[in-house]
Amino acid sequence: MTDHRVARLVDIVLKRGGPVDKPIGLILGSGLGELADEVADARIISYGELPGFPKPGVTGHAGRLVLGRIGNHDVAVLQGRAHYYEEGEIFAMKAPLETLHAIGCETLLLTNAAGSLRDSAGPGSVVLIRDHINLAGVSPLFGEAGTQRFVDMVDAYDPRYCQRFLDIAARENITLHEGVYAYFCGPNFETPAEVHAAKILGADLVGMSTAPEVIMARFLGLRVAAMSIITNYAAGTDSEPLSHEHTMSNAALALNDVKRLFANFLSDD
Repeated sequence: MTDHRVARLVDIVLKRGGPVDKPIGLILGSGLGELADEVADARIISYGELPGFPKPGVTGHAGRLVLGRIGNHDVAVLQGRAHYYEEGEIFAMKAPLETLHAIGCETLLLTNAAGSLRDSAGPGSVVLIRDHINLAGVSPLFGEAGTQRFVDMVDAYDPRYCQRFLDIAARENITLHEGVYAYFCGPNFETPAEVHAAKILGADLVGMSTAPEVIMARFLGLRVAAMSIITNYAAGTDSEPLSHEHTMSNAALALNDVKRLFANFLSDD
């Protein structure tokens, strides 16, 4: 995206949503859009009003930018994401992330729905992502020029933020697991053999989002933290059939825990 297009997006956002002071960015995954209801003084802009923003085609992704405040911080909430599998565009979330960066965002918090490879983290659990494995082998930095595209992904999930969330969980008596997220491009669920391979490689959960956004966020210099809602056991580890409806219903089981974790994080100075 050219600087001109980013400037146009920033102009639209600030005219429609008003000024923000170093907002913390949030990306809400499947079944987690209700977190946007926590935003005070909410100003809502549809993705359709923002050139280059995606048109989410998955149930549970509203496609709205919500500006406002949670706790002690201004926030810019991306209520819904586009996925690589929808249009075959790994750059689908580039415009939203560039826009957040351009309006002063320095921190990005992400959520997603994921399948668990661990018996101890069943449906309704919350897992703090410590690292990811990009098994799709694609990057939103394809086509970028210059040496900045060679992004260092060590500590991509900021260790200090991770510790803050763990401290909050302990204080609030919330069970917060930790794990490695394996990114598959979807939209089909993984085969049992793929899940087995991911587990051998060190994955604790699998999903179809987040990794491309984290890569782009690190390219832009944002500090990142992410967590997954476990909506099912991964293919081959449980007898229950997988479906998106299943994902949506089980996401609700952990919604209150995620709300509390985020509310405390955003209330801390």
